[in-house]
Amino acid sequence: MGKIEKYQLVLMAAILALGIVWAAKSATANLRTEGISVTGSAYEIVQSDSARFEFSITTRQPNRITAYNLVQKQIPQVVEYLKNKGFTDDDIQIKTSNGYNTYRYNANGTSTNEIAYYNLNQPIVVKSNDVEKIKEVAVDIQNFISKGIEINAMEPEYFYSKLSDVKVKLLQDATTDAQQRADAMLKATRNKTGNIQSVRMGVFQITPVDSTSVSDMGINDTSTIEKKVTAVANVTFKIK
Repeated sequence: MGKIEKYQLVLMAAILALGIVWAAKSATANLRTEGISVTGSAYEIVQSDSARFEFSITTRQPNRITAYNLVQKQIPQVVEYLKNKGFTDDDIQIKTSNGYNTYRYNANGTSTNEIAYYNLNQPIVVKSNDVEKIKEVAVDIQNFISKGIEINAMEPEYFYSKLSDVKVKLLQDATTDAQQRADAMLKATRNKTGNIQSVRMGVFQITPVDSTSVSDMGINDTSTIEKKVTAVANVTFKIK
Protein backbone atom coordinates (compact mmCIF):
# COMPACT_ATOMS: atom_id res chain seq x y z
CA MET A 1 0.00 0.00 0.00
CA GLY A 2 2.88 2.37 0.83
CA LYS A 3 4.50 1.70 -2.53
CA ILE A 4 1.26 2.68 -4.33
CA GLU A 5 0.95 5.95 -2.43
CA LYS A 6 4.60 6.72 -3.14
CA TYR A 7 4.05 5.97 -6.82
CA GLN A 8 0.99 8.26 -6.86
CA LEU A 9 3.00 11.11 -5.31
CA VAL A 10 5.76 10.72 -7.89
CA LEU A 11 3.20 10.66 -10.69
CA MET A 12 1.46 13.80 -9.37
CA ALA A 13 4.80 15.63 -9.11
CA ALA A 14 5.66 14.70 -12.68
CA ILE A 15 2.28 15.90 -13.93
CA LEU A 16 2.70 19.17 -12.02
CA ALA A 17 6.17 19.71 -13.47
CA LEU A 18 4.90 19.08 -16.98
CA GLY A 19 2.10 21.58 -16.35
CA ILE A 20 4.56 24.25 -15.26
CA VAL A 21 6.72 23.63 -18.31
CA TRP A 22 3.69 23.75 -20.59
CA ALA A 23 2.49 27.00 -18.96
CA ALA A 24 5.90 28.58 -19.37
CA LYS A 25 6.08 27.57 -23.00
CA SER A 26 2.55 28.80 -23.56
CA ALA A 27 3.32 32.16 -21.95
CA THR A 28 6.48 32.50 -24.02
CA ALA A 29 4.57 31.60 -27.16
CA ASN A 30 1.94 34.23 -26.36
CA LEU A 31 4.67 36.77 -25.75
CA ARG A 32 6.23 36.02 -29.08
CA THR A 33 2.90 36.30 -30.81
CA GLU A 34 1.70 39.47 -29.11
CA GLY A 35 5.06 41.19 -28.71
CA ILE A 36 5.97 43.54 -25.91
CA SER A 37 4.96 47.20 -25.63
CA VAL A 38 7.21 49.58 -23.73
CA THR A 39 7.25 53.36 -23.25
CA GLY A 40 10.61 55.06 -23.64
CA SER A 41 11.53 58.68 -23.02
CA ALA A 42 14.37 61.10 -23.65
CA TYR A 43 15.05 64.76 -22.91
CA GLU A 44 17.48 67.53 -23.74
CA ILE A 45 18.20 70.91 -22.15
CA VAL A 46 18.29 73.79 -24.65
CA GLN A 47 19.04 77.51 -24.42
CA SER A 48 16.65 79.94 -26.13
CA ASP A 49 18.25 81.85 -28.99
CA SER A 50 15.62 84.54 -29.59
CA ALA A 51 13.14 86.53 -27.53
CA ARG A 52 10.12 88.80 -27.83
CA PHE A 53 9.00 91.42 -25.32
CA GLU A 54 5.77 93.39 -25.59
CA PHE A 55 4.81 96.32 -23.41
CA SER A 56 2.49 99.31 -23.65
CA ILE A 57 2.65 103.01 -22.87
CA THR A 58 -0.64 103.77 -21.16
CA THR A 59 -2.34 106.98 -20.13
CA ARG A 60 -5.68 108.23 -18.83
CA GLN A 61 -6.61 111.74 -19.95
CA PRO A 62 -9.76 113.92 -20.06
CA ASN A 63 -10.19 113.31 -23.80
CA ARG A 64 -8.83 111.33 -26.73
CA ILE A 65 -6.78 114.14 -28.30
CA THR A 66 -4.96 114.93 -25.07
CA ALA A 67 -4.19 111.25 -24.52
CA TYR A 68 -2.91 110.79 -28.06
CA ASN A 69 -0.68 113.89 -27.98
CA LEU A 70 0.85 112.86 -24.67
CA VAL A 71 1.70 109.35 -25.85
CA GLN A 72 3.22 110.70 -29.07
CA LYS A 73 5.64 112.74 -26.94
CA GLN A 74 6.50 109.71 -24.79
CA ILE A 75 7.17 107.23 -27.62
CA PRO A 76 10.50 108.87 -28.71
CA GLN A 77 11.77 108.71 -25.12
CA VAL A 78 11.07 105.00 -24.91
CA VAL A 79 12.54 104.29 -28.35
CA GLU A 80 15.70 106.24 -27.44
CA TYR A 81 16.03 104.17 -24.28
CA LEU A 82 15.73 100.94 -26.30
CA LYS A 83 18.36 102.09 -28.81
CA ASN A 84 20.72 102.99 -25.98
CA LYS A 85 20.31 99.38 -24.84
CA GLY A 86 21.52 98.19 -28.24
CA PHE A 87 18.28 97.59 -30.13
CA THR A 88 17.93 98.78 -33.74
CA ASP A 89 14.94 100.14 -35.66
CA ASP A 90 14.42 96.64 -37.08
CA ASP A 91 14.14 95.25 -33.54
CA ILE A 92 11.45 97.76 -32.47
CA GLN A 93 7.85 97.69 -33.68
CA ILE A 94 5.36 100.43 -32.79
CA LYS A 95 1.94 98.81 -33.08
CA THR A 96 -1.45 100.44 -33.60
CA SER A 97 -2.74 102.15 -30.48
CA ASN A 98 -6.13 101.39 -28.99
CA GLY A 99 -8.31 103.13 -26.43
CA TYR A 100 -11.73 103.48 -24.88
CA ASN A 101 -13.86 105.93 -22.90
CA THR A 102 -14.69 105.57 -19.24
CA TYR A 103 -18.06 107.09 -18.33
CA ARG A 104 -19.15 108.81 -15.16
CA TYR A 105 -21.64 107.27 -12.75
CA ASN A 106 -24.44 109.17 -11.05
CA ALA A 107 -25.25 109.07 -7.36
CA ASN A 108 -27.27 105.85 -7.55
CA GLY A 109 -24.43 104.00 -9.35
CA THR A 110 -25.89 104.10 -12.86
CA SER A 111 -23.59 104.83 -15.79
CA THR A 112 -24.19 108.10 -17.65
CA ASN A 113 -23.24 109.27 -21.16
CA GLU A 114 -20.77 111.79 -19.75
CA ILE A 115 -17.13 110.88 -20.43
CA ALA A 116 -14.96 110.84 -17.30
CA TYR A 117 -11.68 110.23 -19.14
CA TYR A 118 -10.15 108.47 -22.13
CA ASN A 119 -7.80 105.46 -21.76
CA LEU A 120 -5.10 105.03 -24.41
CA ASN A 121 -2.87 102.01 -24.85
CA GLN A 122 0.18 102.13 -27.16
CA PRO A 123 1.77 98.66 -27.68
CA ILE A 124 5.47 98.33 -28.53
CA VAL A 125 7.19 95.05 -29.40
CA VAL A 126 10.94 94.40 -29.14
CA LYS A 127 12.58 91.32 -30.69
CA SER A 128 16.18 90.18 -30.47
CA ASN A 129 18.49 87.19 -30.63
CA ASP A 130 20.15 88.53 -27.48
CA VAL A 131 17.87 86.90 -24.91
CA GLU A 132 19.74 88.30 -21.93
CA LYS A 133 19.27 91.84 -23.25
CA ILE A 134 15.52 91.24 -23.55
CA LYS A 135 15.46 89.88 -20.01
CA GLU A 136 17.27 92.96 -18.71
CA VAL A 137 14.93 95.41 -20.47
CA ALA A 138 11.83 93.57 -19.28
CA VAL A 139 12.87 94.29 -15.69
CA ASP A 140 14.41 97.73 -16.16
CA ILE A 141 11.68 99.35 -18.26
CA GLN A 142 9.40 99.77 -15.25
CA ASN A 143 11.74 102.57 -14.13
CA PHE A 144 9.99 104.82 -16.68
CA ILE A 145 7.29 105.35 -14.07
CA SER A 146 9.69 107.71 -12.27
CA LYS A 147 9.70 109.84 -15.45
CA GLY A 148 5.93 110.04 -15.55
CA ILE A 149 5.52 107.39 -18.26
CA GLU A 150 3.13 104.59 -17.36
CA ILE A 151 4.29 101.18 -18.65
CA ASN A 152 2.18 98.02 -18.73
CA ALA A 153 4.57 95.15 -19.50
CA MET A 154 3.85 91.56 -20.46
CA GLU A 155 6.15 88.66 -19.64
CA PRO A 156 8.98 88.27 -22.20
CA GLU A 157 8.78 85.20 -24.45
CA TYR A 158 11.82 83.04 -25.22
CA PHE A 159 12.13 80.72 -28.23
CA TYR A 160 14.53 78.08 -29.57
CA SER A 161 14.93 78.04 -33.36
CA LYS A 162 16.42 74.53 -33.72
CA LEU A 163 13.57 72.76 -31.97
CA SER A 164 12.68 70.61 -35.01
CA ASP A 165 16.21 69.13 -35.08
CA VAL A 166 16.07 68.39 -31.38
CA LYS A 167 12.70 66.65 -31.76
CA VAL A 168 14.05 64.26 -34.40
CA LYS A 169 17.00 63.30 -32.20
CA LEU A 170 14.83 62.87 -29.12
CA LEU A 171 12.42 60.55 -30.94
CA GLN A 172 15.36 58.34 -31.85
CA ASP A 173 16.65 58.42 -28.28
CA ALA A 174 13.19 57.65 -26.84
CA THR A 175 12.88 54.61 -29.13
CA THR A 176 16.33 53.40 -28.04
CA ASP A 177 15.32 53.87 -24.41
CA ALA A 178 12.17 51.82 -25.03
CA GLN A 179 14.25 48.96 -26.48
CA GLN A 180 16.63 48.99 -23.52
CA ARG A 181 13.69 48.79 -21.13
CA ALA A 182 12.14 45.94 -23.12
CA ASP A 183 15.43 44.03 -23.13
CA ALA A 184 15.67 44.42 -19.34
CA MET A 185 12.13 43.10 -18.90
CA LEU A 186 12.73 40.10 -21.18
CA LYS A 187 16.07 39.17 -19.66
CA ALA A 188 14.41 36.98 -17.04
CA THR A 189 12.61 34.99 -19.75
CA ARG A 190 15.81 34.55 -21.79
CA ASN A 191 14.18 36.33 -24.71
CA LYS A 192 15.29 39.39 -26.66
CA THR A 193 13.59 42.14 -28.57
CA GLY A 194 13.16 41.65 -32.29
CA ASN A 195 11.97 44.02 -34.98
CA ILE A 196 9.65 46.90 -34.19
CA GLN A 197 5.98 46.10 -34.81
CA SER A 198 4.60 49.59 -34.17
CA VAL A 199 5.61 52.98 -32.82
CA ARG A 200 3.36 55.64 -31.36
CA MET A 201 4.91 58.99 -30.55
CA GLY A 202 3.59 61.05 -27.67
CA VAL A 203 3.35 64.82 -27.59
CA PHE A 204 6.41 66.88 -26.74
CA GLN A 205 6.68 68.59 -23.37
CA ILE A 206 8.70 71.81 -23.51
CA THR A 207 8.94 72.99 -19.92
CA PRO A 208 11.16 74.93 -17.50
CA VAL A 209 14.11 72.74 -16.51
CA ASP A 210 12.89 72.07 -12.96
CA SER A 211 9.25 71.51 -13.94
CA THR A 212 7.53 68.10 -13.69
CA SER A 213 4.35 69.24 -15.45
CA VAL A 214 2.92 67.19 -18.32
CA SER A 215 -0.13 67.63 -20.51
CA ASP A 216 -1.99 65.36 -22.93
CA MET A 217 -1.96 68.29 -25.37
CA GLY A 218 1.73 68.98 -24.84
CA ILE A 219 3.40 71.97 -23.19
CA ASN A 220 5.26 74.76 -25.00
CA ASP A 221 6.96 76.94 -22.42
CA THR A 222 8.03 80.42 -23.54
CA SER A 223 8.62 81.90 -20.08
CA THR A 224 12.19 80.68 -19.49
CA ILE A 225 15.47 80.99 -21.36
CA GLU A 226 16.61 77.49 -20.44
CA LYS A 227 14.10 74.78 -21.38
CA LYS A 228 13.71 71.02 -21.05
CA VAL A 229 12.43 69.26 -24.18
CA THR A 230 11.01 65.79 -23.46
CA ALA A 231 9.87 63.16 -25.98
CA VAL A 232 7.95 59.94 -25.32
CA ALA A 233 7.62 56.90 -27.59
CA ASN A 234 5.41 53.84 -27.09
CA VAL A 235 7.05 51.00 -29.02
CA THR A 236 5.90 47.42 -29.58
CA PHE A 237 8.68 44.91 -30.34
CA LYS A 238 8.57 41.37 -31.64
CA ILE A 239 10.16 38.84 -29.30
CA LYS A 240 12.82 36.39 -30.37
